[in-house]
Amino acid sequence: MSRPLIIDIAVEGGEWPAETDLAGIVARAADATIREVGQEPPEGCELSVLFTDDEYVASLNAQWRGKEGPTNVLSFPSGLPGSGDALPAMLGDIVLASETVRREAELESKPLEHHLTHLIVHGLLHLLGHDHEEEGEAEEMERLERLVLARLAIGDPYV
Repeated sequence: MSRPLIIDIAVEGGEWPAETDLAGIVARAADATIREVGQEPPEGCELSVLFTDDEYVASLNAQWRGKEGPTNVLSFPSGLPGSGDALPAMLGDIVLASETVRREAELESKPLEHHLTHLIVHGLLHLLGHDHEEEGEAEEMERLERLVLARLAIGDPYV
């Protein structure tokens, strides 16, 4: 990627690795995702990632999706249009829930970093316009997730 994303990271709740470690995980995940989908970000393109706790994510999930309880990751596209097929200057926000992410990693016997990377890739794909509401969309999104994670030497998360 010739023009890197400007990534804003905030840790506001929950138990997370050090912020410098999180910044590295997000940067690698974002770079691999952008490369895989082949969408070049415009100069100064921004991504915001909030690391927080289940309580805050549950409140966002209720407010924006009408769903009770926390979820592992939420994505909020900026809604700002790009030019033509270009990415917008502000991609949007990704929000992750500490307790849920850790619990899932433990249940699936995955390193926390691998599961976290997968969720960041998943969230970023949403910001890039991908979805999984219908079967065909879900298959395509999972295919892209596998390809991105393979670039990062992370195994198939769906096995």
